Amino acid sequence: MDLSTRYLGLTLTNPLLASASPLSRTLDGVRRLTDAGVGGVVLYSLFEEQLRHEAERNARLVAQGNESFAESLTYFPAAVEEDHGANRYLNLLERAASAVQVPVIGSLNCTTTGGWARYARSMQDAGAAAIEVNIYYLPGSPAVDGREVEQRHVDVLRLVKDAVTVPVAIKLSPYFSATAEMVQRLDEAGADGLVLFNRFLQPDIDCETLTTVPEVTLSTPAESRLPLTWIALLHGRVRASLAATTGVDTATDVIKYLLAGADVVQSASALLRHGTRHAAVLLDGLRSWMQRKGYTSLDEVRGLLAIPATEDRTARGRADYVSAVRDADLGTHGGW
Repeated sequence: MDLSTRYLGLTLTNPLLASASPLSRTLDGVRRLTDAGVGGVVLYSLFEEQLRHEAERNARLVAQGNESFAESLTYFPAAVEEDHGANRYLNLLERAASAVQVPVIGSLNCTTTGGWARYARSMQDAGAAAIEVNIYYLPGSPAVDGREVEQRHVDVLRLVKDAVTVPVAIKLSPYFSATAEMVQRLDEAGADGLVLFNRFLQPDIDCETLTTVPEVTLSTPAESRLPLTWIALLHGRVRASLAATTGVDTATDVIKYLLAGADVVQSASALLRHGTRHAAVLLDGLRSWMQRKGYTSLDEVRGLLAIPATEDRTARGRADYVSAVRDADLGTHGGW
């Protein structure tokens, strides 16, 4: 059974990637993920705010007392260590890349163009096989127009691409007025991969304490419908690799994404919920299904249920919607 696949120009032994999560915050965690059989690991994210905060803190420490004595202008407090958090991250990345036999992908979570490209270069120098840029940006101000949001994504991609030679994947949200056009712009700007989709934090409300609860929840299979739809629409229409994420809990979820056209399937919630050994369960389920169906390689499976490139995607989507609603009204699915 050949589960090998290509992603970002890299050859992976199988299509299951451990996406960025607390599971990859330590070398032991990375080893446990690879021992469970994942084809690659996306290291936990290095956050723009973390880097900015530490840079500001170091600047304040350096400035303390620099007017007291002339020699203090060349004195740096012992507490100052440039980008301490970044150094820890890069140290882990370097050790992980040397310790395991699968690609280790660095993850940069950012929202502005800033100077984050240099950290991507540092990740490359530390041994990252690729860089995943998670652009987590929720434009809450009415003064920000849609085109500005889109251009920010393109600008961040170009800055990182200019700084590194390893492949770059962009993890983006589905909330664009024209997602396909946004994907095409990123593809044309040189994105080696597209990770669909990011999940924005959706706070709950506690009615007793009258407070918001910004709780991070694990994804469920029901959330896979949106990325599943877009992967089926985009397969065969972009040069970039397609990575599916969100809603992976069972082998069936992995299979669905592959049938839609995903090159790889990323999982974090299932591995956090069931433990790292669940990766082997997902892969065993994929093998069993392929054997039962008579498939011997992923190339025979991938994109079987994608929308053909020659078909009008808009018309297809509308037709499927009308058909589903009509059948539901007629009681085919139990009615509404």
